[in-house]
Amino acid sequence: MKTLQDIQKLVQNDINKTDQVLIAHLSSDVELINQMSGYIINAGGKRLRPLLLLLCARATYYQGEHHYLMAAVIELIHTATLLHDDIVDESHSRRGKKTANDIWGNAASVLVGDFLYSRAFEMMVTSKSMRIMQILSKATNEIAQGEVLQLLNCQNSAISEAQYYQIIKRKTAVLFQAATQIAGVLSGVEKTQEHVLKDYGLHLGNAFQIIDDVLDYQSDAHTLGKEVGDDLSEGKTTLPMIYALKNTTGKDKKLLQNSIQNADNSKIDKVLDILQSVNAFAYTRKQAQKSADLAKQSLDSLQNSKYKDALILLCDLSLQRKS
Repeated sequence: MKTLQDIQKLVQNDINKTDQVLIAHLSSDVELINQMSGYIINAGGKRLRPLLLLLCARATYYQGEHHYLMAAVIELIHTATLLHDDIVDESHSRRGKKTANDIWGNAASVLVGDFLYSRAFEMMVTSKSMRIMQILSKATNEIAQGEVLQLLNCQNSAISEAQYYQIIKRKTAVLFQAATQIAGVLSGVEKTQEHVLKDYGLHLGNAFQIIDDVLDYQSDAHTLGKEVGDDLSEGKTTLPMIYALKNTTGKDKKLLQNSIQNADNSKIDKVLDILQSVNAFAYTRKQAQKSADLAKQSLDSLQNSKYKDALILLCDLSLQRKS
């Protein structure tokens, strides 16, 4: 195995069955919900979070079929967060396509996001597992808190690395963590193994988001599916900028501070030059590597299998991706 496609082929049957569950549960007698749900679900995402749940279930020798349902639940929760994020960020494109709020408006996007959340909770009840419901309800609550925390820190040029990690853990990593942990719960693994899977998801989620924040500056609009420097135009202070602010002085530091405080990316070329000159991207990628390495180490006690190999490979691929 070398690519994400290779990993997907390994559990292709599980992916197909998860897709069937998604389609079945997205159906509504409200036509707008059907239109918007279909548009969002088919917008070209990697579906990494449900993939993680399916792989971890196989890696822990799960023999049932509830992992299809839970993988679909994870994807619905993730999709709901994207709908709401795009409204908060006033985004017009995602993955190279118009956002739902750009097509149907904010009101419809909020309400369909609520539908996806409520449908996900309706589905998770059928697992009849209080433990799974606890994990997912806690995760969705933390995601909401992370989004509020990020909103509160918009246009804040004084945010610390500790605050940054608190935000990305809540807004991104906790759903990775929930996906991998739930697989262990389904398989009935011992608590130590459940924590192994939980730690793996948390560290991989951190690595994934850190690389996302690098790509916002270093990728291109065609590959990224959105405009380069979007985070800056939204006043988000991510790790490359945090590092650069600590390692600049004078007019360069002032330019970075003004860009964040005014949510202004009009000087993006100069900002990129400054970030590059202080090795902000190299530093940020190094932190992502550390998180990916911790994710790999978390799996040391997991029994060897092709599924474990796939989970390890995902750590490397999360660092190499271009979008």
